[in-house]
Amino acid sequence: MSRLAAPAGTLVAVGAAFAYVGAVDPGEPGHYPVCPLLRFTGLYCPGCGGLRCAHALVHGDLAGALGANALAVAAFGVFALFMVHWVVRVLRARPVTVPLRTSHWWALGVLALAFTVVRNLPAGAALAP
Repeated sequence: MSRLAAPAGTLVAVGAAFAYVGAVDPGEPGHYPVCPLLRFTGLYCPGCGGLRCAHALVHGDLAGALGANALAVAAFGVFALFMVHWVVRVLRARPVTVPLRTSHWWALGVLALAFTVVRNLPAGAALAP
């Protein structure tokens, strides 16, 4: 089953990262670095609140995770789907492909930019961490 080494290793690494973030609360100061964009401009980047989001998910708090960073929750869900796709393809001895076109990358960039702009506006305060 050496075919499963890469997806298994990825799951172990991601699981270890989530375990660490679950054990060391990012809401307490001094454990993690501050976002440079937030520090120097006062603006939230698309990743701000991502560690608190992961911490909340580890503790089963979906509402807290969505409140910290809804985009990260969606990204974690997409990652989980990709991992299932990867394992199924490997078990069936098929090549793992994810046909992303340039337009897909542009759409992801526009989504991240829109999320960033909206969460920094007064009307989008619910998206701020």
